[in-house]
Amino acid sequence: MLINDPSRFKEYLPITGLAEYNKLSAKLIFGADSPAIQENRVVTVQCLSGTGSLRVGGEFLARHYHERTIYIPVPTWGNHPKVFTLAGLTAMSYRYYDPATRGLDFNGLMEDLSSAPLGSIVLLHACAHNPTGVDPTIDQWEQIRQLMRSKSLLPFFDSAYQGFASGSLDKDAQPVRMFVADGGELLMAQSYAKNMGLYGERVGALSIVCGSADVAVRVESQLKLVIRPMYSSPPLHGSSVVATILRDSEMFNEWTVELKAMADRIISMREQLFDALKSRGTPGDWSHIIKQIGMFTFTGLNSEQVAFMRQEYHIYMTSDGRISMAGLNTKNLPHLADAIHAAVTKLK
Repeated sequence: MLINDPSRFKEYLPITGLAEYNKLSAKLIFGADSPAIQENRVVTVQCLSGTGSLRVGGEFLARHYHERTIYIPVPTWGNHPKVFTLAGLTAMSYRYYDPATRGLDFNGLMEDLSSAPLGSIVLLHACAHNPTGVDPTIDQWEQIRQLMRSKSLLPFFDSAYQGFASGSLDKDAQPVRMFVADGGELLMAQSYAKNMGLYGERVGALSIVCGSADVAVRVESQLKLVIRPMYSSPPLHGSSVVATILRDSEMFNEWTVELKAMADRIISMREQLFDALKSRGTPGDWSHIIKQIGMFTFTGLNSEQVAFMRQEYHIYMTSDGRISMAGLNTKNLPHLADAIHAAVTKLK
């Protein structure tokens, strides 16, 4: 469609990117009926995928926010500490994953956020936590929200997998919308790499929800001053693809159906892997495979077991035992189950 449109051009976009894309991106994550959008309290700028959105947000905070410390979960995506440190913030950590249960260390998380200095920034994975696949429940999210707001901690959400975790765009955005609903401020980094398969187009957005429309106008002005000397303006093609799909109800519906099919396939691979290990009588509790969500699973395998699987079965994963569930299919799954079984039984 874009190629065949004779009115298309290759001029520069404005510093903040494609206006329609920004508007539709905010609507997608915050909801069409979001009070913050209706009250003009949201500023959205097109950025270079998720990484660029985090970096622009980090630099903005380093210049204009009174606290220079950002708390990030342990573990987290490897790029997070580097992005924020280079942006001028000090990265601290809060407990998140409990290796013993292969689930959430909720008490540790709450303790660490309770002891964080007033006004600190806190990085939160919106859904499908990378690399663990462990997300808080909605009830836990509400407790996190109450604690953060009571201590004036500033939420900085990273949303790389909206729609890819549960298969529902709205469900995956629920934690973020809870924070927006209380009227407080927050930052939101979005990426369309995974949920639209636009990895190489570098399509992302940074939204800042402000306390008032007046503040939002000033925030946008300052964001331009961050972006202009960094990369001037964002690319045109990827954001045009996204805007075209989000504006057209037929294409949007087709996308949501395909997105759910992808998410459901990954969920089904989780169930099949769990069943395969159970049927082999593999030692240990593997229920975390079906409890975790999104593209990744933290298997709980140690580096020695990972090395064994690589050498003996030619199965490749990161040394911390993280596997990409999207790489599994019905043909290679039995081979993986055999390898895990062998690794666990031979190497305790």
